[in-house]
Amino acid sequence: MNANQIADIYPLSPMQQGMLFHSLYAPETGNYHEQSAWKIEGKLDVDLFAQAWRAVINRHTALRTAFVWEELDEPLQIVYRQLDAPLTELDWRDVPAAEQAARLEQFLAADRAEGFDLSAAPLMRLAVMRLDGDSYYFVWSHHHLLLDGWSQQIIFKDLFTWYESLRQGIEPPLPLARPYREYIAWLQAQKRDEAEVFWQEELAGFTAPTPLTIERWHTAVEGEFILTKARLPEDVTTALQALVRQQQITLNTILQGAWALLLSRYSGEEDVLFGATTAGRPPNLPDVESMVGLFINTLPARVRIDETQPVADWLTDLHQKQTAARAYDYLPLTDLQQWSDVPADTPLFESLFVFESYPIDETVRQVSQAGSLKIAEAASFTRTNFPLLLSVSPGKQMGLVIGYDNSRFEDEAVKRMLGHLTTLLEGIAANPDCPVADLPLLTAVEQQQILVDWNDTAWDVPLERTIHELFEEQADQHPEATAVTFP
Repeated sequence: MNANQIADIYPLSPMQQGMLFHSLYAPETGNYHEQSAWKIEGKLDVDLFAQAWRAVINRHTALRTAFVWEELDEPLQIVYRQLDAPLTELDWRDVPAAEQAARLEQFLAADRAEGFDLSAAPLMRLAVMRLDGDSYYFVWSHHHLLLDGWSQQIIFKDLFTWYESLRQGIEPPLPLARPYREYIAWLQAQKRDEAEVFWQEELAGFTAPTPLTIERWHTAVEGEFILTKARLPEDVTTALQALVRQQQITLNTILQGAWALLLSRYSGEEDVLFGATTAGRPPNLPDVESMVGLFINTLPARVRIDETQPVADWLTDLHQKQTAARAYDYLPLTDLQQWSDVPADTPLFESLFVFESYPIDETVRQVSQAGSLKIAEAASFTRTNFPLLLSVSPGKQMGLVIGYDNSRFEDEAVKRMLGHLTTLLEGIAANPDCPVADLPLLTAVEQQQILVDWNDTAWDVPLERTIHELFEEQADQHPEATAVTFP
């Protein structure tokens, strides 16, 4: 390593510390390997596109970062002065259109299998696949250690601004980017005493993680991380947004409340705990909204279910509790684990809730519309170290994604869970003044099955014959069958 190539060295954020640990502990899982795949329509100048990426990488320090940990008391991140991320070009014009999507999935799987050397920057890869006409696939993969979802939408806006500026031969109208080290400095200046008291009180009395009762009895040797997706109907999403305005809460609160209710109904417990990802961008840090890096943090969300309380009032109380916790959302999860009553070798929680304030796929489509290119399709993939993940993205039809380790959960069980979550949200939207206990869980199909289909047991009984005659007839027909069993 040439010292002249190094621009800065500083510690990791709490979330980076956790991600680094899990990535090194189980590298074969592909945890925190992020992928974005687009289908681009238009006359893409691949050389200018690569130049635009090079400019964005050298604009933001987080994209020029690697990590070192060996023979150190604490891991550090190293920022290089300049870096280039080579862009791989592939010609898929001879691949039949019907096979292109499958070829892309194969490429993405191979990319995930390749992983990253976390000590070697850049921790990202770029690839463009030429299709027929003016169509292309583009794949950007990177390690989550570098940045969060909020940062991704900043990068995409910068990328298309640079690309269009290069096409026009003008200087891009972008302000100076603030470095990620300013956030690390802010973290180091925070006092821990008050935060420690808050989290000790918040976690007091919680002794075991909320059980995930739909797990398999027998697990596979190695599991895949599967994503199951659904969208709320537009009228339900609109009704939930109206409830947000009425109660002066957030969609995040409603979705966390629904997830807590689901865990409670499944586990039978009235006091549940799950992980929740916070934005982590302190409002008193100048220009924090425009910084690129990993600001998010994962912290425990403890929710007590009062079945007698009206839904709207219960959600308002939950929102106030979330607001109070936000003032102390900068501490490492490992510290909170130590302050809890949960044994040190047991995780605080095994399910994670993520609310995407800025849906990445929609952001890509919007920022590209102003230029010469059109993003016809956009998709993303991520995997965490938690076996069960709920990710929510706002929109006209709110998006719900449950990610799960299929060595621990069956596909059908997760699909039912997603259906139950949708039913709870529909119930909240339809009747927010009802008691929490009255919110429905079963889907319409399940209600029909349980209340009607399974109760359709009527059969014609020959009234002219006695019971013992019917019994003798069955004994003659099935002499080997057991007649009566005793405990």
